[in-house]
Amino acid sequence: MADRAAIEELVRFQGERVRDLKQQKASADQIEEEVAKLLKLKAQLGPDESKQKFVLKTPKGTRDYSPRQMAVREKVFDVIIRCFKRHGAEVIDTPVFELKETLTGKYGEDSKLIYDLKDQGGELLSLRYDLTVPFARYLAMNKLTNIKRYHIAKDFDIAGQFDPMIPDAECLKIMCEILSSLQIGDFLIKVNDRRILDGMFAVCGVPDSKFRTICSSVDKLDKVSWEEVKSEMVGEKGLAPEVADRIGDYVQQHGGVSLVEQLLQDPKLSQNKQALEGLGDLKLLFEYLTLFGIDGKISFDLSLARGLDYYTGVIYEAVLLQTPAQAGEEALGVGSVAAGGRYDGLVGIFDPKGRKVPCVGLSIGVERIFSIVEQRLEASEEKVRTTETQVLVASAQKKLLEERLKLVSELWDAGIKAELLYKKNPKLLNQLQYCEEAGIPLVAIIGEQELKDGVIKLRSVASREEVDIRREDLVEEIRRRTSKLLCIC
Repeated sequence: MADRAAIEELVRFQGERVRDLKQQKASADQIEEEVAKLLKLKAQLGPDESKQKFVLKTPKGTRDYSPRQMAVREKVFDVIIRCFKRHGAEVIDTPVFELKETLTGKYGEDSKLIYDLKDQGGELLSLRYDLTVPFARYLAMNKLTNIKRYHIAKDFDIAGQFDPMIPDAECLKIMCEILSSLQIGDFLIKVNDRRILDGMFAVCGVPDSKFRTICSSVDKLDKVSWEEVKSEMVGEKGLAPEVADRIGDYVQQHGGVSLVEQLLQDPKLSQNKQALEGLGDLKLLFEYLTLFGIDGKISFDLSLARGLDYYTGVIYEAVLLQTPAQAGEEALGVGSVAAGGRYDGLVGIFDPKGRKVPCVGLSIGVERIFSIVEQRLEASEEKVRTTETQVLVASAQKKLLEERLKLVSELWDAGIKAELLYKKNPKLLNQLQYCEEAGIPLVAIIGEQELKDGVIKLRSVASREEVDIRREDLVEEIRRRTSKLLCIC
């Protein structure tokens, strides 16, 4: 097919020829012949893609957030950030994309989920898959060996050489604080250790080359039955059935510190150096968790595997528990809402000299939490404020726009969150209705008499009580009333 621009030029030329023939009143046959040529040229062009109907939608895997949804997100983020700051974390940020080689080979079977971008200036780039690998790259690039950081209100990490299990215990304490504060339901945090898993695989007879892929299969036990996991191990990954059965004897166990002590006496597992180290650290971890008062929220679960390749020690995952339908029934997990673990070798992969920086961290599953909170709000029909406006500046009579503008400016300059309606002469009723709809607690009403007296009428939207406040005292009165409202909330 010829170049589109050239054909478009021929169409234009042929269209002009047809018009000229019509103006010259040429014969019908001649005009019909030239029109046929024009149609033939237009057919060669095909549909003009630039003029096709534009589909208004967000890309797959993305969504818009309404003001109501964003208000919920901000409240959730506020709870998380306040907790991170309470534990002494600094905040950092890293790019949303990395060099592809930075991300490749760090996630095991999850690597197939990495989203590649087009070549940009000779660099192959990919969207970051998590915040942990970029953090490890950041540490290596900046030669940092000690930092406690949080990132985008969902990741918290402690990097540095410290005594065993103290940072790990704090991460679990943080996870408990956040999930308790969000009040999204009862939860349980499962813990395990990659060294215990690897030791278990070794004593069960799993070949070294299959450790990670079998680990990935075990990690599915929270979603599918043991029979399905065993079928995948044997049928798809070539593991001997008797080896899979030995694994099954272990991974279906869960409990507390008593299970740790039981496994320390296991005739096979206790002979494996890696497993012994992991069990020893878990026993110490439970001591610290008891001191933090959260041991009742923790379960040592041998089925927890966390499929990501970079974990080297303790791993953990928080799941929400569904209330039992009847007494005596076991609570059912409704999905992971937070997870993390120790990854002592990741920074060394990026460091030119291979220097290792021990790290442990956690990630909050904010999207799942947002969905849960949104669903509960919809079910309760609870009203969500989408602004933080403290007061609306209103007028009781016409021709008071200038006075409203002066007052709202004074309030803004004093740090008060204030609004006014963008009308010269709004009706007082409309202004009061706007406050009720937007959840604004106070109205500062200007009237001709108030201007003469040097006062502002301050009205409580909820109680409808009104009181005259001297103009110079208005800012302090608004602060006092709205701070009291915040305390009640």
